Amino acid sequence: MKLGIIGLPLAGKATIFEALAGARGEGPQQKGGRSDQRIGTVRVADERVDYLSSLYRPKKTTYARVEYLLPSSAGGGGTAPAMPDSGFWAQARACDALIHVVRNFKGTMGIPPASEADFRTIEEEMIINDLAVVEKKIERMDLDAKRGKKDEEGLRELMDACRALLEENRPLRSDPELARSPELRSFTFLSAKPRLLVINNEDEDERFPSWSSPPEPAEVLVVRGSLEKEIASLPPEEAEEFMTAYHIETSALDRVIRSSYELLDLISFFTVGEDEVKAWTIPGGATALEAAGVIHSDIQQGFIRGEVISFEELKRFGSLQEAKKAGQLRLEGKEYIVRDGDIVHFRFNV
Repeated sequence: MKLGIIGLPLAGKATIFEALAGARGEGPQQKGGRSDQRIGTVRVADERVDYLSSLYRPKKTTYARVEYLLPSSAGGGGTAPAMPDSGFWAQARACDALIHVVRNFKGTMGIPPASEADFRTIEEEMIINDLAVVEKKIERMDLDAKRGKKDEEGLRELMDACRALLEENRPLRSDPELARSPELRSFTFLSAKPRLLVINNEDEDERFPSWSSPPEPAEVLVVRGSLEKEIASLPPEEAEEFMTAYHIETSALDRVIRSSYELLDLISFFTVGEDEVKAWTIPGGATALEAAGVIHSDIQQGFIRGEVISFEELKRFGSLQEAKKAGQLRLEGKEYIVRDGDIVHFRFNV
């Protein structure tokens, strides 16, 4: 899962990135293909993995991971932020979801925030970028039609629907069914991507700013980025004291991760044993066969059955042996829908 951090320059994107990647980042933050593109891989804290690891005492414990991308920004100095360039948006298109950071603190030279206007500016940029892609595709399809080439079935109707929505200055995500159309996936539309809106506040400000109209549609988090970045760099004991002092119940990292899973409709299942306890991330509604393929194509190809127990049942009985005696270990076939927290042992033959 890769999430791109977008927003106007001076919004605090780098601060948010460092707050996220600094808290539980694994290894050094790496630079991508562009000079200042940054990628951070973060471990997803999960008490269920902690418990399973303490129960099985494996040689290795592997948590789920989330990757954050901070695209390279457009250049520009002074007090007025430059707009993100085409390279910035190209990098954002490669992400599964977007974290849109909006400044709600005094900027350089004491510039007051204009959070709603800043939000609309980036929203409109995504819409304009997507409209250009749609119009180019429609133009090509019209040219092909004149040459006698048939359109891909249903694609023209989808493109017309996209154009109509974008010309109304509305993001594609405002029509969830359209945004999720499999036929549109290869176009990587920016305004169709799931989007988490992060309002980056002053250290003492916990409130959402007053806007004339709410964003459409959006999951919103209010974060004090500079403060969270500082907390992420502290030892656990000191970090806890700071969080208590500033009334922060859950870190920005954990709130962003939780919201990201919800945005993308993702769940976790686990495999356990003496060698390794591991969390795996799959889409909600995935079958046992699809979950097997996430681990290895051989397991998917040779799938026989899955032995399944929920984490809560295993914890209630204290061991797999006791749960099995109580009849809580189930045998499931290929079409079983894996649930969040399932512990699965796959039987297969290749």
